[in-house]
Amino acid sequence: MLVVRAITTSDLDALLEMASQVGTGMTTLKPDRTMLGDRIAVAVASFAQTIAPEKRDYMFVMEDTSSGRMAGVCAIKGAVGLTEPFYNYRIGTLVHSSRELDIFTRMDTLYLSNDLTGSTELCSLFLHPDYRIGHNGKWLSKSRFLFIAQFPHLFTEKLIAEMRGFQAEDGSSPFYEGLGRHFFKMDFDHVDDLTALGKKSFIAELMPRQPLYVAYLPDDAQSVIGMVHRSTAPARKLLEQEGMHFEGYIDIFDAGPVLQGRVSELRAVRDSAVVAASEGASAPDAEQTLISNTVLQDFRMIVAQAAPAGGRLPLSAAQLELLHCSRGDPLRTLPLNVRKNTNV
Repeated sequence: MLVVRAITTSDLDALLEMASQVGTGMTTLKPDRTMLGDRIAVAVASFAQTIAPEKRDYMFVMEDTSSGRMAGVCAIKGAVGLTEPFYNYRIGTLVHSSRELDIFTRMDTLYLSNDLTGSTELCSLFLHPDYRIGHNGKWLSKSRFLFIAQFPHLFTEKLIAEMRGFQAEDGSSPFYEGLGRHFFKMDFDHVDDLTALGKKSFIAELMPRQPLYVAYLPDDAQSVIGMVHRSTAPARKLLEQEGMHFEGYIDIFDAGPVLQGRVSELRAVRDSAVVAASEGASAPDAEQTLISNTVLQDFRMIVAQAAPAGGRLPLSAAQLELLHCSRGDPLRTLPLNVRKNTNV
């Protein structure tokens, strides 16, 4: 059986192995033992509430309890850009006109921006290829929203998610090759590694502060602005279903879109409910439901075919054990799938 739970210090080796599967473009999950060990230490302190909320980094793992194997990972950072600069490009517009020549042109531009500083960030979502079946990816991604719904006071109102940008078949980034390489004079992988290690001062030192005209970029670089990596497309769709959207901010290296949302407008905050745990069998036609306990330090979540009734949620003894719950304990629930609006 699978369970999503708070990460622990004993997960380091499995997380390192998981990170080695990720590849380039995800700066928050690099296969570096020291970096991952430090991040787990911060995550453990975050769940224990021994560091300030804005410094917290809540990491979750999906565990296959039958084998003890790590099936996936995801995270929520309390706030970005408060200890090191957080850069994005903001897509803007400049207008050039001449009445005398009867010419009016609109030009898309890229502005180097720190506008999203202080936002809560969804990050580090990765599901091992062996577990990319059924609704595992959907569950892993949406688990973070139920955690936010349970503990909204720990996060800022603005929520962001940097999506991995488009890469060619050979792993190269058309956007980086068309723009970034001219300023950084190094390969995309090297820049990606430096950013993952927190060495970001070179961005401010080398990137131009003036607006950049998109039309001056090569066609293949222009065409991928705001596009996601092929393997990231399903993740983007899931985030949009939960209430996030693209507002014109992109990653400065690969031009992947930055999705934004407001915590108070998330589906999980709006539609989730707290019920009491009970032991028993659910109705056979019950829908797939996200179910979590309400304990910050030992947060755990499962997906089960279950339906609350009378303020209670019947679960099997095995499911209650996965959640570390007993009868009568509070549970937070949310339908796994977005219900279609049948109103005309």
